Amino acid sequence: MPANFLHGVETIEIDKGPRPIRQVKTAVVGLIGTAPTGPINTPTIVLSEKDAAWFGSITAANSAGHTIPQALDAIFDHGAGTVIVVNVFDPAIHTVTGESGKTPIAASHIIGTVTAGGQRTGLKALDDTYSLFGFNAKILIAPGYATLKDVTTELIAMADKLRAVALIDAPAGLTVQQAIAGRGASGTINFNTSSARAVLCYPHLKVYDPRTNSERLEPFSARLAGVMCKTDMEQGYWWSPSNHEFAGIVGVERPITARVNDPNSEANALNEAGIVTVFNSFGTGYRVWGNRSAAWPSVSHPKNFINVRRTADVLHESVEYAMLQFIDRPINDALIDDIRGSVNGFIRTLVGRGALIDGSCTYDPAKNPPTEIAAGHLTFDLTFMPPTPAERISFESFIDINLLRGLGGQQ
Repeated sequence: MPANFLHGVETIEIDKGPRPIRQVKTAVVGLIGTAPTGPINTPTIVLSEKDAAWFGSITAANSAGHTIPQALDAIFDHGAGTVIVVNVFDPAIHTVTGESGKTPIAASHIIGTVTAGGQRTGLKALDDTYSLFGFNAKILIAPGYATLKDVTTELIAMADKLRAVALIDAPAGLTVQQAIAGRGASGTINFNTSSARAVLCYPHLKVYDPRTNSERLEPFSARLAGVMCKTDMEQGYWWSPSNHEFAGIVGVERPITARVNDPNSEANALNEAGIVTVFNSFGTGYRVWGNRSAAWPSVSHPKNFINVRRTADVLHESVEYAMLQFIDRPINDALIDDIRGSVNGFIRTLVGRGALIDGSCTYDPAKNPPTEIAAGHLTFDLTFMPPTPAERISFESFIDINLLRGLGGQQ
C-alpha cells in the first residue's frame, strides 16, 4: 500500500493478470501388494528397475508368492512411469507361503485402515501421497488381489477420490463367456460395476519366469499400467491405451479370437461388454484392445472412453490446484479476469498439444447473483471436448458401372 505522503519516487508492484497453470502428472501408478523386502505400509516412490530392487527381485527365491516384484518388472518392461509402492507385507507376522504361526495376507490388509496413531495402511496410504510428494497416483493396481470383490470396490472408491482409474483383473481360469457373464446382475465375479473409473481386464497374460525357467501367468493390470505410462510419456494421456503393444509377454492364458473386421470375434464381444482384452493376429504382436471403461454400455456419454475420462481429470485437477493463488483475494473485475484468463490460457495450451479439440472458461453473471458474491462464492463455466478414439472406421462401397466408360481409351 502506498504511503500517505512521499516527497520522492516509489515503485508499487501490482500483482494482476493471468497465471500459468501447471499440469498434473498422469503416468503415476499406485501399486498395492506384497514384497519380501522394503518399507512396510509406507508410500515409496520407485522410478526405475534399480529402485525396484528395494522390494526384491523376481529371480530371488524369497519373491515367490509376492506381487510387487512381478508388477514392477511388468511396468518397467515398458520403460516409463513413476510408481508409488505400498507394501503391506510384514515378514514378522505375515506369510504368503502358508508358514505356520503367521497370518496370510487378506483383502483387509490390501485395503488397509487408519491406525490409532493416525497412520494409513494399505490402499488408504495413497491418501497421503499428495502431501508427501506433490502428486497423486493416477493408475491404481493391486495385482493378484484386485480379483477380490472387496478390494475391487475399495480400488474404485480410491480412484474416485484421487481422480484416477482402477485396473481390475478378472480371476484366473475364466472362459470368455464367464468373463462376459460376470458383467451381469447374477455375475459371481468382480466385474459387476458401471464406474467410469474402473477398467476391467481379461485374461491373464503369460510371461517368462527367470526364477523357475518356465512360463507363468501374470495379472493383466500391471502390464496395462506399463502401457498406459509409456503412452502418456511418448504420445500423451489423451491417447487411448488401446492398440498399443505389450512388452515382455509370451502369450495369454487362453487364446482370444481377434480380427479387425469381425464383429463376432471374442475380442470384440469382450469390448462390447466393457472389458479390455488382448488383440493378437498375424504379425500384430500382443496388443491392448479396448477403449472403454466399465461405464460402457450403461453410459453412452463420451466419458466412458478411458482417455476422455483421464483428460477431463487432468484439466479439472490442474485448474483446481492453480486456483490456490486466487483464493481469498478481493472479488472484483480484476480477479474474475485473472481466473478466466489463466484457465483459458491453459485450455489453449492443451488444444495446441492435441489434448483438447476446443474449450473455454466463461463467467456468466446469471450464475453469480449478488447474494452468492456477497457470500464469497464465484462460479465459472468450464466447457471442453477431448478427442475421442477412432474406435470404428466404416467405408461405404459402391460398384458404379459408369466407370466402365473409361475402357478403350475414349477420345
